[in-house]
Amino acid sequence: MLNKMLQIPTADGQADAFAAFPDSGGPHPGVLMYADGFGIRPVLREMACELAGHGYYVLVPNLFYRHGPAPVIELPEHIGEEVRPAVFAQLMPLIEAHTAERVLSDADAYLRFLTTQPEVGAGPVAVTGYCIGGLLAMRTAAAHPVQVAAVAGFHGPVGADGPDSLHHLTAEVHLGHAESDLTPEALGELNQALDAAGVSYTSEIYPGTLHGFTMSDTDAFNPAALQRHWDRLLPLLGRALANG
Repeated sequence: MLNKMLQIPTADGQADAFAAFPDSGGPHPGVLMYADGFGIRPVLREMACELAGHGYYVLVPNLFYRHGPAPVIELPEHIGEEVRPAVFAQLMPLIEAHTAERVLSDADAYLRFLTTQPEVGAGPVAVTGYCIGGLLAMRTAAAHPVQVAAVAGFHGPVGADGPDSLHHLTAEVHLGHAESDLTPEALGELNQALDAAGVSYTSEIYPGTLHGFTMSDTDAFNPAALQRHWDRLLPLLGRALANG
């Protein structure tokens, strides 16, 4: 497995990014992975490397590159409940400044960069994201229906843009929601909107989960739910990207 830090040219400068990919047997299908609000850190690099081990080129951009290279803010090794409020106080201005216009401009740059890497094969790509990254993944897939064949979001506010945005999706979708984020009634409403938009999808609440359940450096981490996430994500990518 190979990994490296890269610089992605964007309309507003250079976005630093982490890439992981197999060291042989390429070219590989491309996956754009959006981090949660805490950004690129050891757990995200580990997840990118694990996904790359299944035969993918995985690109993880620093969402907040306009404010500096990752880590944009200092993070403890474990983001426990006692430090979470202080961390979020620093993160929220960055999240609020990351407008929909910036998201879409960056998505153009990230996909252009990903698809022109020599290790990435021709054909469609996938986008996956965690927390706020789940929303960014959905926005990217909706804005690039020809390029993006699969999209997955985990413990993310994926319905924040409203049902109209779903009509632009052509990708196959998986959404894994935290039990603490979504009621069964809200899940039903979201799934009805996906049905009405004609989206091919699975969308479910992962039992017994808190927001952030995939992240092993937080108190929300749930090992069984992380495994469920891989059990849903890997078959989706295999189908959509025809990865052997």
